[in-house]
Amino acid sequence: MDPLKVLVADDHRLFRQGLISLMSTREDLVQVVGEATSAREAILMAEKMRPDVILMDIFMPDEDGLKATREIRQRMPEVSIVILTSSDDTKHLYEAIQLGASGYLLKTLDAEELFDLLECVAHGEVAITRAMATRLLYNLSRSESKSEANGDNLTNREMEVLHLVAKGATNPQIASQLNITVNTVKVHLRNILSKLHVDNRTQAATRALERGLVESDGEYSFSSPG
Repeated sequence: MDPLKVLVADDHRLFRQGLISLMSTREDLVQVVGEATSAREAILMAEKMRPDVILMDIFMPDEDGLKATREIRQRMPEVSIVILTSSDDTKHLYEAIQLGASGYLLKTLDAEELFDLLECVAHGEVAITRAMATRLLYNLSRSESKSEANGDNLTNREMEVLHLVAKGATNPQIASQLNITVNTVKVHLRNILSKLHVDNRTQAATRALERGLVESDGEYSFSSPG
């Protein structure tokens, strides 16, 4: 396998030169083809050199590396970008992956780990440490839970049932209006409570109004069903 052609994009000269010197010890794996001191320069050099991988810092003087990542991925999707930064902010990690970055590494990692992860990129895998992967998965899990709690995954029928629950309708009344059985209403209610992460129909009605799932027109009642 040919060495990865790497472009280093970082505005800190000492770090950039140190990284290039380090990578020169593994010419079997990587070949540095250029260095950029700004995000805009990284974009121009990427177009000219078409590297396999760009090691991209986030904080640079003209614009941040995440914006450059977006532009490069749109214009040159074949180029892999690995964020190499001092920021352990989960927001930056999440945004980088959403933009199509092939990895997110902190500048505190050791040399052997860097080379191991670059080898992962060479094989089409993602360059991310176990700690950052755990953080990313946790953030995704929270986002999904928030989406569920907001009612984004309720079916049309469940929305109809929730609307009637918020109006104070009893299970028989809901069944009659929707032309379904009472048992079916109960099934829908269980699903609604689970998806909204609430314990009872009163909480479900309150959540529905809070999230704008149903409109407040003065007709809603939170009394228990009769």
